Amino acid sequence: MPSTIRDVARLAGVSASTVSRALSMPEMVNVETRARVQSAADRLGYAPNRAARGLITGRTGNIGLVVPDLANPFFPSIVKGIQARARAADLAVFLADADEDPAVEVGLVRALAKQVDGMILCSPRASLDELVGFAAETRVVLVNRVAADIGSVTFDNTDGMRQAVGHLAALGHRRIAWVGGPATSWSEGERARGLTEAAATAGLEVVKIGHFPPHYDGGFAAADQVVASGATAVVAYNDLVAIGLMARLDARGISVPKDFSVVGIDDIAMSRMARPALTTVSLPKQQAGRVAVELLLALLDDPDGVAGPGRQLPGELIVRGSTGVTP
Repeated sequence: MPSTIRDVARLAGVSASTVSRALSMPEMVNVETRARVQSAADRLGYAPNRAARGLITGRTGNIGLVVPDLANPFFPSIVKGIQARARAADLAVFLADADEDPAVEVGLVRALAKQVDGMILCSPRASLDELVGFAAETRVVLVNRVAADIGSVTFDNTDGMRQAVGHLAALGHRRIAWVGGPATSWSEGERARGLTEAAATAGLEVVKIGHFPPHYDGGFAAADQVVASGATAVVAYNDLVAIGLMARLDARGISVPKDFSVVGIDDIAMSRMARPALTTVSLPKQQAGRVAVELLLALLDDPDGVAGPGRQLPGELIVRGSTGVTP
């Protein structure tokens, strides 16, 4: 039979109500008693009932997480970071995939908000007004997006693009193409702006080529326009787009990096497996997930629900085989 709260109380030499407080509201119990209760619970393998604990604390012990596309390898790394930190805080994570559809995303957030203590929205495609509305309904933290006064974790896109442009300039490239991602993506705008600014500083010309789906097929479809642009190098919205680009260039008999250089962003596992291996701006994805949970925990502990300052994490250019000197 599983252990009960009374079993823990007997072993620890305290009342059942003290066990309940020690496990659900430890700040209300002195350190020695709390340690004795925790030791007894560990010995007996006792896990408190979430529903019962929720009646005491007013919390569900759950947080919601919505991502645009779980098939994109960028997001599972962030999810792993979120789950690891949530597990350490004894929180369960409800995960939902919006399938790159802003309307679906809105519906998922509103449905989950009723069942969780707070939400983490990863690269949300919703409008600013919708995000502000979410934050009025529940505690919200954003990953890879900035909106109003909502707590956020972002990546330093400006510096990442500076590193990528500096690398290409050093290889002799003077005209580079940018293959954009979804028009509704906040990071797309940030990356395009960072690339444009860095190129202007370095004296490089940038050719912007449309908005494409953020996956392999999007890059494959963009490749012919990239070649027609007269550029000698391309920076893609993400690694999946870059890998699709390289596949189409190879199909046309264009050698990478001998004839054309390609740079991606994200440093997903497939970027190392591509042939040639992909030069990319590596982003600390798991760290971003952990930080997002930390920000949400701070919000949950603040009775006024005031978000602290956002966190921006640095990227790092990883040079591999897909970039070379200009032909």
